[in-house]
Amino acid sequence: MDSKTSIGQSDTNPIVYVRPVPVSELPDELRREAGLAQTIYAVHDASGERLALVRDRRMAFILARQNDLAPVHAH
Repeated sequence: MDSKTSIGQSDTNPIVYVRPVPVSELPDELRREAGLAQTIYAVHDASGERLALVRDRRMAFILARQNDLAPVHAH
């Protein structure tokens, strides 16, 4: 979960969506990595593909902006 990654950019739509994800809905391996967190945040592209998982909302927005993407919050 703390690995560096390049999440890429779509040439036609640089918007990505940040949404909370209950850790209980994740596969076992990711639940172990989440530690005591009950919620983490996913970054999705416009087609819904999950690009990244991060520990907090602030970090999700930072990650998106570092990759020249425009993050918006999705509930």
